[in-house]
Amino acid sequence: MTDVFDRASDLEQHQRDLAIAAARTQPAGASRLGCADCGESIPEQRRIKVAGCTRCIDCQQRFEALRRQFGARGPT
Repeated sequence: MTDVFDRASDLEQHQRDLAIAAARTQPAGASRLGCADCGESIPEQRRIKVAGCTRCIDCQQRFEALRRQFGARGPT
């Protein structure tokens, strides 16, 4: 009886490992063509290098500076 539980546990672990591996190979999401903040176009190199980016470099830097200034909760 223990063998059945061991095999079930091994199968579950294998399926979990496969799901994690599949999730890691998928991109974070489609990058936007235009910045969500200013509307300017996002350079192709940035869209390729940073999968799922939604801001141009300048707006992303401002966003990160505000997060550092106000903490993780962001500006109010």
